[in-house]
Amino acid sequence: MFSKQSQFLRALLIVFLVLILQIPTAMLSGVANERQSLRAEAVSEITTKWGTSQNIVGPRLYVPYVKRITTGEGDKQVTKTEGKFAVFLPEQLDVTGALETEIRKRSIFEVPVYSSDLALQGSFARPNPAQWGAANEQDIQWDQSELVIEVSDAHALNLKDGAVWGGKPLAFEAGRGKYASQNVDSNQYDVAGLPIASAGIVAKLGGKMVGDRFDFAIPLRLQGSERLTFAPLGKETNVKLSANWGDPSFQGKWLPATSTIEKNRFEANWTVQAIGRNYGQSWSGDSPVPDATIRESLFGVDLISPVDNYRMSQRSLKYNFLFLLLTFVTFWLFEITSNLRVHPLQYLLVGAAMTLFYLLQLSLSEHLGFDHAYVISSAAVVLMIASYSVAVLRAKGRGLVIGLMEAALYGYLYFVLASQSYSLLIGSFGLFGFLAVAMYFTRTMDWLEPGDAQRPQTASASGDAQSASLSSASAPRRFLSCTGRQLK
Repeated sequence: MFSKQSQFLRALLIVFLVLILQIPTAMLSGVANERQSLRAEAVSEITTKWGTSQNIVGPRLYVPYVKRITTGEGDKQVTKTEGKFAVFLPEQLDVTGALETEIRKRSIFEVPVYSSDLALQGSFARPNPAQWGAANEQDIQWDQSELVIEVSDAHALNLKDGAVWGGKPLAFEAGRGKYASQNVDSNQYDVAGLPIASAGIVAKLGGKMVGDRFDFAIPLRLQGSERLTFAPLGKETNVKLSANWGDPSFQGKWLPATSTIEKNRFEANWTVQAIGRNYGQSWSGDSPVPDATIRESLFGVDLISPVDNYRMSQRSLKYNFLFLLLTFVTFWLFEITSNLRVHPLQYLLVGAAMTLFYLLQLSLSEHLGFDHAYVISSAAVVLMIASYSVAVLRAKGRGLVIGLMEAALYGYLYFVLASQSYSLLIGSFGLFGFLAVAMYFTRTMDWLEPGDAQRPQTASASGDAQSASLSSASAPRRFLSCTGRQLK
């Protein structure tokens, strides 16, 4: 059906070579995952000593009470008592914080860490546990009430002097207290993989629960890394943060109401109303709000650089198959139009150079950053392939065409990677355009014709007729051959 030298079989060989080169591509994907794991280990080593990503949940007020349950009728009535507690959130919560950031290194890997001075201020209304089953005022154990602030990593928390509750000094101690510890959901984790409320501090309020309103002011000093988030526990929660960091990434359901971002600092202000949360201002210990629900309401700032070198490498590797195919097809068209033969090994060498780009880009990005690494790697590979193509295709013009095409491909890839929101749209149009170009240049090709530039001509009685037939059949090839000569 097909000649051993048909262009169709030649095309199949090119596709086979591209598939062979997917083996090192897959290996490079494994290298990227391995380097990412090494970075995660370095980050973990730093953050466990300095402080992990911090989630601040609090303050919450825990009020115990006695619930009376009567069973039976008449003389057989029996009243039993059960110890219960209810949780109350502040009417107003204002958080003001200043972050001092720095970069900590482990080997070649860097992690942004911070020290923060935070001031938590606000007020609680007098709790009403009656709605949860407290029969009368005497059943409410005011003197055992506890105020709890929960954080992800308490070893990096330092209390500052000056905590006040209802105008009276307030003393905290380590732990989550008697009541908060009863509702720890060990299966719920935050975005950093840590329990949402793994630790905290508690204040025994004792005789301080006198009055209808309780104002509080709690200064904290907290160390952490990469991220700082807050739970919007107030009916109105206001958070104001500033830091000497120029690349913040705001996280959570609520973006800042106002923000100022400069080269080496940022300032952001959040205002969150309780109506936007998925939980109320109070609940009983019998029906606690799950940690997962609170986690969904966290908001704050992420200090991680917006460009993830390893994620970018993984995304760019997905385009290697397309780039190899387009480059090999271009070589193949030069073969057809210029009476050349490119050996399969030469195809593989070009493909190896293109695959090496991703390794260069990954290794350099760990030291120079993604942008600089991409420019250096792509320039080196384009120059290498263009120089090699001049020798293989035996013409500077053809090598220049290959070089310009490679530069266009890597420029297109950078544009796709940088425009993440529009990457699918850009990629779709790019594929459509590349396919249109391939169809245009191969529209008159005889796929059954041998790959040799000329068939041998022999004298025959019907030579004139045969010459006319050959001339007609090879007209498209002469057109492509002329195109090839113009590119020399």
